Amino acid sequence: MVTAIAFAIAAIVTPMVRAIARRAGAVAQPKSDRWHTKPTAMFGGAAIFIAVVTSVLLFVPHSRDRWTVIAASAALFAVGMVDDILQIKPYQKLIGQLLGASGVVYLGLVLPWTGSFALNMMITFLWLIGITNAVNMLDNMDGLAAGVSAIAAFFLALNFYINGQTGEALMLCAFAGALLGFLLYNHHRASIFMGDCGSMFVGFFLSSSALLASFGGGGRSRSVVAVLAVPVLVLVIPIFDTTFVTLMRKMAGRAASQGGRDHTSHRLVALGLSERSAVWMLYAFALLAGTLAMIVRQVPLDVSVATIIGFVVVLTFLGVHLGRVRVYEETEIAAAREKPIVAFLVDLSHKRRVFEVALDVVLIVLAYYATHVLLFGPVSNAQQWALFLKTVPAVVFVQLATFLATGVYRGIWRYASLADVAVYARAVVFGEVATILTVVFLFHHMAFVRSIFVLDALILMTLVTTSRFAFRLLRKLFPAPHSRTGRRVLIYGAGDAGELLYRELNNNPALNSVAVGFIDDDPRKTGKLLHGLRVYGGNGSIGDICRSQRVEAVVLSTWKLTLARVREVAMQCAAEGVAVERMDIGIRPLSEQELSWVLPSDAEPAHDSRSPIMVMRDAQTPVAGRPAPALRPNH
Repeated sequence: MVTAIAFAIAAIVTPMVRAIARRAGAVAQPKSDRWHTKPTAMFGGAAIFIAVVTSVLLFVPHSRDRWTVIAASAALFAVGMVDDILQIKPYQKLIGQLLGASGVVYLGLVLPWTGSFALNMMITFLWLIGITNAVNMLDNMDGLAAGVSAIAAFFLALNFYINGQTGEALMLCAFAGALLGFLLYNHHRASIFMGDCGSMFVGFFLSSSALLASFGGGGRSRSVVAVLAVPVLVLVIPIFDTTFVTLMRKMAGRAASQGGRDHTSHRLVALGLSERSAVWMLYAFALLAGTLAMIVRQVPLDVSVATIIGFVVVLTFLGVHLGRVRVYEETEIAAAREKPIVAFLVDLSHKRRVFEVALDVVLIVLAYYATHVLLFGPVSNAQQWALFLKTVPAVVFVQLATFLATGVYRGIWRYASLADVAVYARAVVFGEVATILTVVFLFHHMAFVRSIFVLDALILMTLVTTSRFAFRLLRKLFPAPHSRTGRRVLIYGAGDAGELLYRELNNNPALNSVAVGFIDDDPRKTGKLLHGLRVYGGNGSIGDICRSQRVEAVVLSTWKLTLARVREVAMQCAAEGVAVERMDIGIRPLSEQELSWVLPSDAEPAHDSRSPIMVMRDAQTPVAGRPAPALRPNH
C-alpha cells in the first residue's frame, strides 16, 4: 500500500518538477566527461524527496530512529540542492556530509561491527559518507542509480521484515516506491536527472537506514555475518563501482573526484552492450547480491563466509575484465606512470602470476571446504572438521607446488583450450596423490575418509577449469565492439583454418572485421553451423551470397584451393565490388605480378584505390620489393 502511494506521488510530482526546471533553465548540458547527449532537466531528487517524506509522514509509524534518518537525509538533500544551484566545492559538500553523519552517530545509530564503540563510530562515518558518494558516482547513466537503489531498498525492507521491524520495512518500501515512480521518467532516454540533491539524499537515506537493522523490532539477526554482510551485499553495486573507478583513476594518474566516462556501466557499453543492456545487467547483479544477502543471514557462519568469498571472486574476474577496456588516452597513462605510486600500482597489476597464485589459494581452500561440507555438513566440533583445520595449510602448499611443477602457470588464460584442461587434470590428480601421501605422513594417527580426496579433486578441477575459461566466457557475454561496426567478411573454408581465422577476427579488434558466415566447397558442410554462423555451398553463386549478406570482403582461409578456383572466386567478387583477402600475418595488397597470376589482364579491380585481392604477409613472403611466391595448385 505505502509503496503504491509513494510511487503515485513520485509519478505525479516528477513531471511538475521537470517543467519547473526547464522553465527556470535548470538543465544539465552535455559535456565531454558526461554520458548524456542532450540538455536534460535537473532537480529530480526533489520529486523523490517529496514522495518519500509525504508517504512516511502519512503511513509509517513514527519513531525517534526513523525520524533521525529522515531528518539527516533531508539535510543532505539540502546540501545537494545547493550544489546543483551554486556548484559548491567538493570539500564543502564533504563538510555537509560530515555534519549529517555526526547527527546520526550522536543520536545513537552506529554500525555494531566491532567490540569498540569508538571504532564503530569511525566505521559508521566512513560507511555513511562512502555510500552517499558511491550512489552519487553511480548516477552516471539513465536509470542506473535510481534502479539499483530501488533494488537495494527492497532487500533492506525484506531484511527489516524478517527481523520483525515492520516500521522500518514500511519506510524502505515507501522509499523504493518513490524511486520507481521517478524511474518512469529517468530510464533510457531520461527526460530528467535526480541531480546531486537526489543522489545525496538517496545515498544517505540508504546508508543510514541500514543502521536501523541493529535496533528495535523482533530481534537481531542469527549471526554476526548478517550484521556485517547484509548491508554491504545489498549495496554492493555502488560499492564495487566506486572502488573500481577510484582504483582505475589512480592508476591513470587521475583524481578520484574527476569525472569521466570510465565507470562500470560505461565500460560495459564499450565492450559492445547497449546502454539499456548495461543498466539491466547491473540491475541483475544488484538482484543477485540482494538475494545472496538474504541467504547468508539464514545459513551457518562458515557457509556464509564461503558463499561471500565465491561472490567476491566473481566480482574480481569482472573487475579485471573491465579494467582491460581502454578509456583513457595513452599519453595520459604514460605521464601517470612517471609517478612512483602509479608506477608501483601498474607494475603490480601486470604481475599476472601473482593474481593466479592468490586465486588458486582461494580455490584450493574453497574446494577442500566444500568437500567437507558435502560429506559432513556445516562446521561443528566433529573430528573431521578439526582435521580440516589442521590439514588445510598442508593441502594448499602441496597443491600449489604441484600446479607449479606441472605447468599450470605457463598458460595464457584468454587462449585456454582443451589442451590446457588436460594440464589442469594432470595437476589436480598428481596434487591429490601428493596430498594423500603428505597428509598420511603428517597425520597418520588420525582417521581419514578416503572419499574426501576424490570429491576434492572433482570440485577443484571444476573450479580451476572454470576460472581459466572465465575470460573466454566474458568475451562471449560481452561481444567485441567491432562486431557491430566492423566490416562484414565471409570466410572461405569451413575447416580448421577457417575456424582459426574466425577466432582471429573475433578477438583482434585491430582487424576491424566481423565474420558473417563461411563458404566451403565440401557439399557435406553446406547448411551446417560453425560458431553459430551458416556454412554456404561453394558451388553456388558467391556473388549472390555476398549481396544477400552485405559482404565487404571474402577471406581465403586455406591454401588448398587450385589456381582456377581462386581465379573464379576473384572474378565473382570483383563483379560485386567485394575484396578478396587471404589469411596470414599482416595484410598487404597483391603486387601487379601476383595479380596477373589470378586475374586475366582485362579484369577491372573492385576498387579504384586497391587491388580486389589482398594477401596477408607471412615469414616466407618477400617484403622489400622482391617478388612474392607464386600461387600454385595442389597436386
